[in-house]
Amino acid sequence: ELWKRFKKKKDSLLLVDTRQEWEYRTGHIKSAVNFPMEPTWLARWRKKGELAKFLGKDTDRTIIFY
Repeated sequence: ELWKRFKKKKDSLLLVDTRQEWEYRTGHIKSAVNFPMEPTWLARWRKKGELAKFLGKDTDRTIIFY
């Protein structure tokens, strides 16, 4: 489902790679952006302001975190 949607309309999806920067540099999905984040609720809570700024105001796209 995701692959079909990605191939059909790339601009409607934002792929966010949440691994560390060095992991992102070793390989990632084409067109994905990097936003390093630890997989804990505390880390997500601490970075919520940064994440909101990073994502921007475009609310019409689907955001996929991996």
